[in-house]
Amino acid sequence: MTAPDFLRRHVFTNLGLKLISLVLAVGLWLAVSSSPPSEVILNVLLIFRNMPADLEISSQTVPGVQVRVRGPERIVRRLEPAELRAEIDVRGMKAGEHTFDLTKAVTVPDRLEVAEVVPSEVHVTFDTRARRRVPVHPRIVGSLPPGFAIQEIQAEPDWVEILGPRKEVDSVESAITDPIDVSGVLDRIAVMRPAYVSDPLIQVTNPQSLRITVIMKRER
Repeated sequence: MTAPDFLRRHVFTNLGLKLISLVLAVGLWLAVSSSPPSEVILNVLLIFRNMPADLEISSQTVPGVQVRVRGPERIVRRLEPAELRAEIDVRGMKAGEHTFDLTKAVTVPDRLEVAEVVPSEVHVTFDTRARRRVPVHPRIVGSLPPGFAIQEIQAEPDWVEILGPRKEVDSVESAITDPIDVSGVLDRIAVMRPAYVSDPLIQVTNPQSLRITVIMKRER
């Protein structure tokens, strides 16, 4: 192919549209680059990547990250929290207390920069993961009828398995159920109730409703 043919086919074909596209692209770049700098504050979730399978976070609370971002106003105005990332790689982490520099954990889109991170660091405690079975104590509420008392409380099953940081798991004595109202019950009542542990770091491995039976007796 000769040079004139190449120019005619690849350069001059639809030349008007190509020039318009070029002008629009240059105009857009100039508009963005000349946009006055602005700042915005966004709340970003802190993500722990590559968490070892045998570890749990045992800190009661892990703070969110507040990031002040600076950049061209046109970009800042459209910025969404999901476009920011605050990630800490904990690959190979061992149990114990660790402090992380959050100023190095935050990444932002191109043409933007991080002006401030609050807090600038976070202190997190890790513990080995543990699980064990604990008994279930049904929670009875309400007023018993005059002359009646509770003879027996049955739970099927009468235990649940819990999972969490070893220190918290070892301190749990039992799980409890949602309340069971026995007001006005003269014979027995059977209900389905889930069991749980109030510690937010502890989870029930197989959350399901238990069959709770409360048997009443008449007092002499």
